[in-house]
Amino acid sequence: MAKLTRLGQQIWTNYHKTAACNVKERLEIANGEESGGRAYLKSVAETVLELLKEAKQYNIPVRPIGAGWSPAPINIVEDGWLVETLRLNRTFKLDADAVHPDCEIPPEALLLVQCGATVDEVYESAEQLGRSLRTGGASNGQSFAGACATGTHGSVWKSGGIQDHVRAVQLVTPERIFWIAPDKAVLSDEFITQTGSEIIRDDRIFAACQVHVGAMGFITALLIETDPIYMVQNIQKATKIEREHIDWLCRGEFTKFSREFGLNEEPYFQQIILNPFDPFGKNALLRFLYKRPFNPDIKPPTPSQMGAGYDALTLLGNLMAESEFFKAEILQVAMERGYPKDQDVDDPERIATWGNTTEEHTPIANLFNGSVTIERSLLSEAFDLIIDSFRKGGGGTVVTLRFVHKAQGLLAPARWEDNVVIDFDGPNVESSHSGYKKVVEALDDAGVPFTRHWGKTNNLDERRVKRDYEQDYANWRWAQAQVMPDPAERQVFANDELVKLGLI
Repeated sequence: MAKLTRLGQQIWTNYHKTAACNVKERLEIANGEESGGRAYLKSVAETVLELLKEAKQYNIPVRPIGAGWSPAPINIVEDGWLVETLRLNRTFKLDADAVHPDCEIPPEALLLVQCGATVDEVYESAEQLGRSLRTGGASNGQSFAGACATGTHGSVWKSGGIQDHVRAVQLVTPERIFWIAPDKAVLSDEFITQTGSEIIRDDRIFAACQVHVGAMGFITALLIETDPIYMVQNIQKATKIEREHIDWLCRGEFTKFSREFGLNEEPYFQQIILNPFDPFGKNALLRFLYKRPFNPDIKPPTPSQMGAGYDALTLLGNLMAESEFFKAEILQVAMERGYPKDQDVDDPERIATWGNTTEEHTPIANLFNGSVTIERSLLSEAFDLIIDSFRKGGGGTVVTLRFVHKAQGLLAPARWEDNVVIDFDGPNVESSHSGYKKVVEALDDAGVPFTRHWGKTNNLDERRVKRDYEQDYANWRWAQAQVMPDPAERQVFANDELVKLGLI
């Protein structure tokens, strides 16, 4: 059986030290001594099932926790059980007989991932097999399951969120163990039986589980689809942009934008970090990644050589929190101090696999995270409104534009065919909070539809979640009731945040 260690009552704090709770019991679950991936999955799932049964019997809330990465209190559980999963970090190739005859995905493209494996560990396992992920966030220290649960996105404009890789999930409730997959079968019936599970093949239930926000059950494993391994060339610079360039991005003229500031080709990934005090008068920080064939002869660069840690949090640190004066100038210094020098030559040191584009952050305690996602075609008309509102509220940090395609999952924030994610990430000062609130209010007043990231500061409640997701929210709640028909089962996963969001 899997190993379950009870570590007693204690105060638990998330990775970035932005939220804490008093847990009745912290537990750590780890793999046992089984032989073979199917035996591992069965053992872990059965151990979790017994734990959840006990929790239901005694009315104790349970929160699975991977890296505890989300700055939002999504993982907080007062007087409950916090179950740490980072030692459930195995990945497995899939044997041909584990794939259903109707599955059109080749077995070599599929990878079994335990729930505690970090994004970095999944990158490494995939690359050892000559495979790669196609998108991901700005860092790699999160658990892969946790990143999927909150709909984590990147800046790959033809892809959605990291959950788009998922093709099936092993889900444990207080009563049953399931493999949940789409209508079109992926895993064989024999494999499912050997992992101690039942099968649910249903498109709506699967889409609900792709972005489950921790309220659909205890995910113990995921089946993901990978791409053939590739490399990317990094180009980044600090330079001024003009208003017409925002219009280009709004229309999806990414090659034109790249031709102006990067290479004369279509970028795979692009990101723009702006100073909201003067977005066109001061340098913006631009980053492009261009897809390249895999070349084993290229020596892997360090993450810092690839400009990893490119998000605003690692650029700004606490510099902005040290002063409330001359914000525009201080912010610009912080932006450019943290950014590597221009990288716009054909330099092999700037070419690496996708997994080398990210790195794990040092925990940032003095942290604010906020974002809104809107339909990309609304960017030009909403840009001034967003920038002006954020600045009027205090504008405590930078504004980042990221571009993503419609993401999979009923509760994926990237809901439109083409999206722009506008991030406000930086120091945890009052002006960051007030600026973000001004943006949200202004978008509402102007009637601009938008969504928010589940793992960040979002000022959401049940009424707003229903309004943002409409029928997809109703379908998500329907799916939740299919896997946990007894309300007492759902209460096992309740915490204040999920209740407030209307997800329990």
